[in-house]
Amino acid sequence: MFHKILIANRGEIAVRVIRACRDMGIVSVAVYSEADRDAMHANIADESVCIGPAPSHDSYLNMDAIIEAALATGADAVHPGYGFLSENSEFVRRCGQFDIAFIGPPSVVMDAMGDKAEAKRTAQMAGVPVIPGSDGPVSGADDAVRAAHDAGFPVMLKAVSGGGGRGIRRLDSEEALRAAYDTCAAEAEANFGDGRLYVEKCIEQPRHIEIQILADGFGNVLHLFERDCTIQRRHQKLVEESPSMFVDEELRQRMGAAAVRAAKAAGYVNAGTIEFLVDKDKNFYFMEMNARIQVEHPVTETVTGVDLVGEQIRVAAGEPLTLRQQDLVQRGHAIECRINAEDPLRNFAPSPGRIREMNVPGGLGVRVDCAIYQGYLIPPYYDSLIAKLIVHGRDRTEALARMRRALVEMLFDGIVTNTDFHLLLLSDPRFIAGDYDNGFLDKYGDEIIAKLRGGE
Repeated sequence: MFHKILIANRGEIAVRVIRACRDMGIVSVAVYSEADRDAMHANIADESVCIGPAPSHDSYLNMDAIIEAALATGADAVHPGYGFLSENSEFVRRCGQFDIAFIGPPSVVMDAMGDKAEAKRTAQMAGVPVIPGSDGPVSGADDAVRAAHDAGFPVMLKAVSGGGGRGIRRLDSEEALRAAYDTCAAEAEANFGDGRLYVEKCIEQPRHIEIQILADGFGNVLHLFERDCTIQRRHQKLVEESPSMFVDEELRQRMGAAAVRAAKAAGYVNAGTIEFLVDKDKNFYFMEMNARIQVEHPVTETVTGVDLVGEQIRVAAGEPLTLRQQDLVQRGHAIECRINAEDPLRNFAPSPGRIREMNVPGGLGVRVDCAIYQGYLIPPYYDSLIAKLIVHGRDRTEALARMRRALVEMLFDGIVTNTDFHLLLLSDPRFIAGDYDNGFLDKYGDEIIAKLRGGE
């Protein structure tokens, strides 16, 4: 087992990994930017190293600085969390050059599954259904138009290296596709350093269902059931839950088996997530694989009792999985709300600032993953996610009631958050009934905002 792990990240995921290290008797090393000198992760780790100025490219994306910190502190492994360098295969190779274990998949697997076109081919070879569209990246607008006509409008134009809702457009006609192509390519180049695009058929009224997988270096691969991530705003997940109301046991088993086949075909090792779109007739299609731990991993931990970060560490240390598929069950119902420092009444504009006062909910079945505290100054340089509120109940009805209670208890003074927006969303009769798809907030988001504005 590792003696010392450096966490190449910040915020709540860095705190989550530090806690896993402490549970396992492993020394933790935090890295922080100058803007994060007073951040929780920098203060609760066993050791901390400043790696540069506030901008991410000078600190959390600075491979040289992170490698130097690992070498200087004697860390024998690096956990990347999510975002930043977590899916950067060059960083994985750089760690290997210095005999530092990377807690994630090998670089060759990351290359294959990080390229959405290659990932799609891998899924096809494993017999996993894929969304009709271009066979790999398109060569330009004309090629994209040909692929779109073959698949049939409407289509989605997507960045090959995309994620987080960037570099993606829904297009309903050839004219709209041609008009959007250059803008989408430029956005992809700016965000991912890769302007390549591909075309997919737009699945109407889809559900976004993902399957958590774990794989070790001995060929063992298992799935830990589904997470329903359908509720999104601008392609960004907002609420996640497990199990999904939409997924029956037969579909759950088919999707789980498909995810395992895809992971095996890729030679995957460590924790990962296979994301699917599911149409109204319960046909499912491979969308992409995330070769890292997910923001929403606590949902799976809550219903299965499995410490996913601990399993990541054990697998990276060369240990086999101690779990068997037949031993895994979903117990009860879990829901996660992403708490962001943003103002819903100002088009969800970021709301950094000092937290003068705060109250964090608690009680039976409530978990809060965060890296904030009273008096903390939220810097303006990073993602607006400040906390994840996770609840567990015997069933969805109890979980929803518990989440609404917890949201009422989550209070902040000094910053604006989206907690009240969540409360109205989770009180909406359509959401409670499970009558929603990926377009729910596109259709009804303004209605929720109007209620929020009326309650000012």
